[in-house]
Amino acid sequence: MPAAPQPIKPAAPKKAPSGRPDLSTLAGIALALSGILGGLILEKGSIQDVAQATAAMIVLGGTFGAVMVTTPLTVMLRALRGLGAIFFEQANSTADTIESLIQYATKARKNGIVSLETEAGAIPDPFLRKALSLAVDGTDLQELRKMMETDIALSEQTAEAEAKVWEAAGGYAPTIGIIGAVLGLIQVMKHLEDIKEVGHGIAVAFVATVYGVGSANIFFLPAANKLRARVRDASVLKEMILEGITGIVEGLNPTLIRLKLETYNLAKAKPKAKPAQGPSSVKSAEPPKVAAAGG
Repeated sequence: MPAAPQPIKPAAPKKAPSGRPDLSTLAGIALALSGILGGLILEKGSIQDVAQATAAMIVLGGTFGAVMVTTPLTVMLRALRGLGAIFFEQANSTADTIESLIQYATKARKNGIVSLETEAGAIPDPFLRKALSLAVDGTDLQELRKMMETDIALSEQTAEAEAKVWEAAGGYAPTIGIIGAVLGLIQVMKHLEDIKEVGHGIAVAFVATVYGVGSANIFFLPAANKLRARVRDASVLKEMILEGITGIVEGLNPTLIRLKLETYNLAKAKPKAKPAQGPSSVKSAEPPKVAAAGG
């Protein structure tokens, strides 16, 4: 007897594109530190003046301790694991995603949406893979849209919770720095008999304040805003994917789908240069002179 045909297994999902370093984050931190330390050196100071391990321990330990009291542990751990998103950005191209959606739309229009079943399982983007799989399975369009919009909303809430961890750290760090400075001043007041040591001790005490204010405004608060920017970009990309899948399910012409999706590709939008006006055009723009009437 002939062997029974083996069922076709869906292709395994491809690996998502790896992240690339975010040059704006790295350059921004480097520029901020260079400006602060460079100004210190120009004022005849030394980097050793602000290199205090105890001040760093007070500020960082106190800040993260306060954040742990404020934030559930699971959210804080998730925020720490997602720290790489601040320094690395996903190489997701809107233009490449549009081209993929147009290819799926063209194939579905020719061979039916079920023909995309094998390709759907190999899509590296989990959101696109889920949306296209639901479409291939014949999910009602309204139900599909509702499910994917819920997915977008939950992703935004998760990312916002992680951003608030760093925002909270940015709020606590300056205050903890002041506490560190006060602790240093307490130690200075114990040795008022040596006026030279008093001056040196006061300078060292204020290093904790520098650490608190600096870490909040150079890293913690900018990190929270960077994460929010990341989730906004991801949400726009997901909304574009959802529009593309909706067009495929509705059987729209791929050209019409492209026109709808190109609206999301803001990176391509460039202001058009105004045509230069030559001497003749300037001359023609002048109002004609009216001859004076003879008396």
